[in-house]
Amino acid sequence: MRLSTPRWWYSRDRRARPVTRALLTPVSWIWAAVTARRIARTAPADPGVPVICVGNLTVGGVGKTPIVRALAERLAARGVEVHLLSRGYGGRLEGPVRVEPKRHTGSEVGDEPLMLARDFPVWVARDRAAGARAAAAAGAQVIVMDDGHQNPSLEKALSLVVVDGETREGEWPFGDGRVFPAGPMREPLAAGLARADASIVLLPSDLAAVDAELAAMLAARPLLVARLEAAEPPPSGPQVGFAGVGKPWKVERALIAAGCDLADFAPFPDHFAYDEATLRALAARAEPFAAGLVTTEKDWVRLPPAWRERVAAWPVRAVFETPEALEDLLASSEPRR
Repeated sequence: MRLSTPRWWYSRDRRARPVTRALLTPVSWIWAAVTARRIARTAPADPGVPVICVGNLTVGGVGKTPIVRALAERLAARGVEVHLLSRGYGGRLEGPVRVEPKRHTGSEVGDEPLMLARDFPVWVARDRAAGARAAAAAGAQVIVMDDGHQNPSLEKALSLVVVDGETREGEWPFGDGRVFPAGPMREPLAAGLARADASIVLLPSDLAAVDAELAAMLAARPLLVARLEAAEPPPSGPQVGFAGVGKPWKVERALIAAGCDLADFAPFPDHFAYDEATLRALAARAEPFAAGLVTTEKDWVRLPPAWRERVAAWPVRAVFETPEALEDLLASSEPRR
């Protein structure tokens, strides 16, 4: 059973769930210590080609996958043979295996790899080093790894951390700075930033600028800003939205900001496996509004084939404010020719 992301994690107000935070804090100390020890003691493997890691400092969704897609598109435009590498979270195959959209399902390889494999070669592997070697043997010149900032098994030519830049309604991307499970951090902020080459703050399309305090916290490394924009308008007419992502409430906000006539919205845990009963319940929820059903691309690929014809996928893309700064970063990691 998957649990929803606790929204109180992202509150800076320590009065929010004080007892829960206090009880979980000792466990968070253990988590942080184990992570630090693993990173310090692991010798990273060199797969023979540059690896660009797109990671994050928190658990829950921050928008890594649109950033991975944007980097892959830019590398491909430069004539680089780019392959993507993922752990395949939510899938059962250990790999290394190259994802084939017509053959694999989300339950086998994970939803994000299945979605990205429609555009790029994607490998899933529990053993990241083995997956990178397989990609290199298949002709990859550069590997973009989705997640893995806390995974030390691979030598990284470039480590980028994606930060959720949405700081409204009392939310803060790092909460009060506590490490999982007392807060959203995978490791202490200073430790994570020390291993990063740059930070990418991802803003929703309707937020004017990066919060000044957040920008100051990230100032020790180059800071890039990207916006999450709709690749196409949401479907017309009344809609009931649903999403099983790290922060489903952000999908609801984004649909409304994009002009969707959102009659209702149903949140689900990240990587939720939609069964027939759940989907029928969603369809029944839409009936009183004479509404259609809309969800994210990531959710859509997890739907049974028959339901994909009944549910609209709403795609989004990451657009960089200063693409030249991104180009400079990518050029530093490209293989020499």
